[in-house]
Amino acid sequence: MAEARCMKCKKQVEVKNPQDVIMKNGMKALSGVCPDCGTKVFKIVGKK
Repeated sequence: MAEARCMKCKKQVEVKNPQDVIMKNGMKALSGVCPDCGTKVFKIVGKK
């Protein structure tokens, strides 16, 4: 499963409702929600 760092909880969390996103510069990223606090989490995955 996908993991990202939650800035509010200050820990690595399992991403809830993960979605693949392509940023303006063409890099892939993962966007979702923290299961503990509900804050948006975002993780840059890498090149195409």
